[in-house]
Amino acid sequence: MNLDKQYQQKYQQLGLNIAYYRKRRGMSQIRLAERVGISRTHMSRIETAECAVSLDVIFSICAVLDISPARLFDFR
Repeated sequence: MNLDKQYQQKYQQLGLNIAYYRKRRGMSQIRLAERVGISRTHMSRIETAECAVSLDVIFSICAVLDISPARLFDFR
């Protein structure tokens, strides 16, 4: 899924938040990807804003990281 260029900054912020909470939990990209049911490459592309991400994947990431979706969308 390609991302809309007008939202590039928001995807970057989302990716940074995912990486932050993943690292806070002491989890590698590969471990999070396995638990979410996607490839490590896909997880990397989400974190680096190289692709769009579905809500299903966002909700799965939140469940694995035990955080609310609001936390991932809290762009500071």
